[in-house]
Amino acid sequence: MTLIFASSNAHKLHEMQSALGNVVELVSLRDAGIHVDIPEPHETLEENASEKSGVTHQLTGKNCFSEDTGLEVEALDGAPGVRSARYAGEPKSGDENIKKLLNNLQSKANRNARFRTVISLRIDSQEYLFEGICEGRIIHQRKGSGGFGYDSVFVPNGASKTFGEMNLEEKNKYSHRRKAADQLILFLQHLNSHQFKPNAENQDRCSQ
Repeated sequence: MTLIFASSNAHKLHEMQSALGNVVELVSLRDAGIHVDIPEPHETLEENASEKSGVTHQLTGKNCFSEDTGLEVEALDGAPGVRSARYAGEPKSGDENIKKLLNNLQSKANRNARFRTVISLRIDSQEYLFEGICEGRIIHQRKGSGGFGYDSVFVPNGASKTFGEMNLEEKNKYSHRRKAADQLILFLQHLNSHQFKPNAENQDRCSQ
């Protein structure tokens, strides 16, 4: 199956293709002929993911999916959350976002956090949502130069290294994006084997 992935982020495209393996061949927004930056104006990950997949489907008429991911920190009441990519303001900067996060956590003993990914899939005009969560903690200084976003300051539960210190194979053992992608794969496999037929509801949801 070929799906348009409604993202212009090369890092996300690489991670998602790795997570999906040979089950799905991804087509980037650029390769699909979409050269606009689809806005993320909403207050939840679900709404932003839905916005991106909806706009992509309208522009192309093809099956597609999108994802929105946020870092949710307990001591900051769930911030940066849906604002993760622009936590430090415009223009968005991963470096400045990390600086602001570490500064806001300086006096906090609780460093618990989680990454949460929501995927919005559009198949034949119907939408299906899938969620993946990775629990972990924020360390006090950056470690590792791999990955992107907040990877260099996030250690997933059960690991001794940050995402930034892991290669992609290691990261996929814990990754929120991989967990959401696994739900997507399972759904698509059911469709392909005719073991699952979409119902008449507008939206279904799966989580892991």
